[in-house]
Amino acid sequence: MPRWDRDAPASGPVVQGVGPRGFSVDGGIYPGLLLSPERADAWAPPALAELTIADVEPLLRLQPQPEFLLLGTGAKLSFPPRTLVRALEERGIGIEPMDSRAAARTWGVLRAEERWIVAALMPLG
Repeated sequence: MPRWDRDAPASGPVVQGVGPRGFSVDGGIYPGLLLSPERADAWAPPALAELTIADVEPLLRLQPQPEFLLLGTGAKLSFPPRTLVRALEERGIGIEPMDSRAAARTWGVLRAEERWIVAALMPLG
């Protein structure tokens, strides 16, 4: 049975800040970050050009399946490998790339709207 209740207030991790050391979430600092409505985990991704579906797989196990993946690509917007985009599309999951600061802000806005999404935020440096 899905744990998501559309009538419940949005919950889960909140990104409180972004700085040179990483993302501040619930008292911890994470250089790279995987976010779901249920948890925040440290993430040490490969270079963007080498990013694969396996690198974001922990997020894709969420039930029900997330609407889309917010992909923070570091200090500036860059586009993910086409193979990653296709692999997500094959699962019916969209991807929204943006710089990691914008992705952290967007996470907060969309979760406040109770959107069932996930995020992978690459380090800024």
